[in-house]
Amino acid sequence: MGADGLSSAAYGPELGYLALGTHARFGVYLALATAVTVFIISLAYNQVIELFPSGGGGYKVASQLIGPKAGLVSGAALIVDYVLTISISIASAADQLFSLLPLGAQHFKIIVGVALVILLIFLNLRGLKEAIKTLLPIFLGFVIIHIVLIFYGIIAHADRLPSLLPDTWNETLTLKAETGWFFVIATLMLAYSQGGGTYTGLEAVSNNVNTLAEPRVRTGKWTMFYMACSLAFTAGGILLLYLLWDAKPVAGETLNAVVFKSILDTWTLGGIPWTTFMLPIAMLFTAGLLFVAANTGFLGGPAVLANMSMDQWVPNQFGSLSNRLVTKNGVLLMGLAALAVLVWSRGEVELLAVLYSINVFLTFSLSLLGLCIYWLRERRRERKWLRRFTLSAVGFSVTASILTILLVEKFEHGAWETVLITGAVVALCWFIRKHYDQTRDQLKKVEEIFSGQSYDKLDNPPVIDRDAPTAIFMVSRNRGAGMHTLLWVQRLFPGNFKNFVFLSVGAVDTASYSAEGEIEKLQKEVKATMDYFVNFCHHHGIAAKSYESYGTDRVDELTKLVDQVTVEFPNSVFFASKLIFVHDNWWTRWLHNQTSLTMQRILHLRGQQMVILPMKIG
Repeated sequence: MGADGLSSAAYGPELGYLALGTHARFGVYLALATAVTVFIISLAYNQVIELFPSGGGGYKVASQLIGPKAGLVSGAALIVDYVLTISISIASAADQLFSLLPLGAQHFKIIVGVALVILLIFLNLRGLKEAIKTLLPIFLGFVIIHIVLIFYGIIAHADRLPSLLPDTWNETLTLKAETGWFFVIATLMLAYSQGGGTYTGLEAVSNNVNTLAEPRVRTGKWTMFYMACSLAFTAGGILLLYLLWDAKPVAGETLNAVVFKSILDTWTLGGIPWTTFMLPIAMLFTAGLLFVAANTGFLGGPAVLANMSMDQWVPNQFGSLSNRLVTKNGVLLMGLAALAVLVWSRGEVELLAVLYSINVFLTFSLSLLGLCIYWLRERRRERKWLRRFTLSAVGFSVTASILTILLVEKFEHGAWETVLITGAVVALCWFIRKHYDQTRDQLKKVEEIFSGQSYDKLDNPPVIDRDAPTAIFMVSRNRGAGMHTLLWVQRLFPGNFKNFVFLSVGAVDTASYSAEGEIEKLQKEVKATMDYFVNFCHHHGIAAKSYESYGTDRVDELTKLVDQVTVEFPNSVFFASKLIFVHDNWWTRWLHNQTSLTMQRILHLRGQQMVILPMKIG
């Protein structure tokens, strides 16, 4: 979690400082504002940790506290955000590495960036699992080197500190006299918003509270505090180094590399400047941390897609979320999209930062707006509501102002592309949801045929013969689809199967992600449907039994149930239904039948029989 937030110090402060132009002394204000903003956002997001201790991030916060439409916008922004996390982290990592090489090597930078993204795709498809033993040396190396350089850099030029604030204030007054307060404030706000990439990654804790040790809320708050302190110190310290060491842009080098080189040139070992060996180490650790941060997109992106698939904003196949939060569909989508963005932008960090920051602050703003609405609703029941509402409102005003300035000032330099891309994702998700709603309405018509029929539990149901031929049905909560499959099996194989067994998986957002009471509601619905199938069979003289499971991955849970029932019923054939549309095309094939087709492939590879029966829709 720390890698995602701390890595932004490699490019965020630089972009904000360069946006000041000739008014570099205003970097003092920028450093103070950066540190304060980090803590404002962190404290506000502590409330998200309290309200959503099972995680979920901006999508779940906006969906539950504002509404589904706000959740859709937040989710779309998060998807684009995670794609850009990969792109900007890899682009910045390449910048760090090529700061050590001659200017003529710059045209190879995009090739290296593409290679690094492909490497991450390959590693994640192979099941990359972040191990603390691997990440800790990179993280600690980055932290230690930056602490040493920042402390030394400030102390070495401590004689300039007493005059720094007075000189900055005098320059402020001079500029005000020449241009007016509006121009002064506009200059500061533009630089402040341009450096908005510094705050990305702070939401990582609230997104992943469910992975922390118990007590989760307390652990999450301490984690957020450590992240805020480290980021505020690193980002604010780097901005002060730029000022104290008069850092100037150098072609082919990051501003961090320039200022670190200036500091290390003052250190010698046997007459050899430390720059010779320490600068490559500093840049390699920075590039390494950015590479680790890029992997956040492959971890968080599929998780967002899985959560949105539960609400059917994205195809159901993205709901197959593994315990490591890595799925083939999600990894390929995030990786290929990141490659496209990286190539399109030519690895230009400044452009990517605008795209990145807009989506991050859109999510921030929606989450904090949701908190404001929540505390207003709870003002009669929550004693400390006013204090929490004020903190949320301050956080919302900060993030919304940065978002607005970026949209206005950078509209022609990346902002319009962001609006277009995120809007396109929103439109696509809306279209997918509309199709699923239409399909669900048609399935309800089939279900209504059986809704008026009820079957009570029999006192003496038919006895199961575990060695007899058994039909095992994979069913959903839709009784119509399940009954369609059951009746077809009876027609196709009359009297052949002596036992009917029903398998069903109740899909939840994550292992413990749903809102309070949602799991119990889901369990009740699944149990009622399974009882209906079993009781129907009993009333028709057929021995029957049902098995249920709950989890984030339908395929994984079904596979576990298959393993269980195969042992109990060795002489069995599996059945499932497949929706057939009148106007069948690649779109309907992409949105439907993934679970049944995947299970058929798994069972056929095992040498087990599975039959998929067609069900015509529309």
